[in-house]
Amino acid sequence: MRHLTPAVIREITGGTSAFPLPEEEITAITTDSRKLEPGCLFAALPGTRVDGHDFIAQAAKEGAACVLCSHFVEVAVPQIQVPDVQAALGEIAAFYRSQFDFPFIGITGSVGKTTAKEMIAAVLSARFNTLKTEKNFNNELGVPLTIFRLREDHQAAVVEMGIQTFGEMTRLTNMVHPQIGVFTAIGDAHLEFLGDRPGALRAKAEMVNGMPENGLIIANGDDPLLRAYDFGRRKILFGLGENCDVRATDVAPEGVSAMRCVIHGKGLDIPVRIPAFGQHMIYAALMGAAVGLELGLTGEEIAAGVATYETVGSRGRMIDTGYVTILDDCYNANPTSVQSAIDSLTALPGRKVAILGDMRELGENSPALHRQVGAYAAQKGVQVIACGPLAKDIAAGAGERTAWYPDTESLLEVLPELLQKGDAVLVKASHVMGFEAVVAAAEKL
Repeated sequence: MRHLTPAVIREITGGTSAFPLPEEEITAITTDSRKLEPGCLFAALPGTRVDGHDFIAQAAKEGAACVLCSHFVEVAVPQIQVPDVQAALGEIAAFYRSQFDFPFIGITGSVGKTTAKEMIAAVLSARFNTLKTEKNFNNELGVPLTIFRLREDHQAAVVEMGIQTFGEMTRLTNMVHPQIGVFTAIGDAHLEFLGDRPGALRAKAEMVNGMPENGLIIANGDDPLLRAYDFGRRKILFGLGENCDVRATDVAPEGVSAMRCVIHGKGLDIPVRIPAFGQHMIYAALMGAAVGLELGLTGEEIAAGVATYETVGSRGRMIDTGYVTILDDCYNANPTSVQSAIDSLTALPGRKVAILGDMRELGENSPALHRQVGAYAAQKGVQVIACGPLAKDIAAGAGERTAWYPDTESLLEVLPELLQKGDAVLVKASHVMGFEAVVAAAEKL
């Protein structure tokens, strides 16, 4: 890792050391004892269930060059003691990022961050060697780990940035320092901590605190809050509306496996094929195109990049079992993302069934927001199967077009009786509901 020796890390963090520190640059930084390698720095994060300090002896045995810890342990390995290991990782990440002079793109929003990250990285990879956030490593631990993966041959970085409360984004942006900030949409997520949608926008807009004065905001022009918000930076809008600088026309599904549209921006008309289903994928392609156009990619490169997009995990994954078609979107949920998924469901052939579970962290308006989702599904002609104590309000909102089950186990017992051959089935809930089991059961029908 460029210019990152244990002595430099001690200086950056203001830590104290035990045992002489090696002079060689460390090879990697990890918090996972299963990923230890010779020459790495092992960050011993204390936790409620597992304490990284218990694995320092293993780190020494695996050849770790140094350990970052909150207290010294009696193991013969160089150690740097700091008051807060996670905060120290953020300080190291900020230093390490400062050594790379190429485009950094930060992505935030209430919904669609991971999809946007994957799409933007796919587009940029048509020209640049692009680093992207792995999985959902988008918080105050995941962002430093992403930055530590930067290497000499990278030419661009796409970093997902997720928050739950005020102040978090400022800490993240002071590590990433993006030149381009992408805002997907503002919805009803983490309202328990952020209060309301304007609060959510203010918290996410803290990203500009770490952006240069000539930085660029790329924002969803179909979102009224984002369209009107003054970020204090140059802003371009993407969306379907005529007010958008980068917009899509001729939107059409290609069966249940792809979407097509024409993207217009900077005088170009770019026909694209997106190898994933749903209206939200049009917005993802627009974000990829907007970033690509800003960084000088050609229309051909943008179309080629969009065509390489791959769905990640349970985020809008389409599964045709031969009995039912499953829209697997069970990774997480909030009212905005659920309504968007319902819109995608209604475009599928067959009887529309939405298996919907609890949506967490919605604060005092949670019952009303759950009922709102149920009513939206009923309005769209969707049969609702609600599951979980909070989802009882989804059932109430859906009225007659619903069944309700108190937990995932009771739903799984009767699932074969609830679904019919030819159904199009949406599965969506907050991750804690464990709806992966529902998808697996539906696949076996």
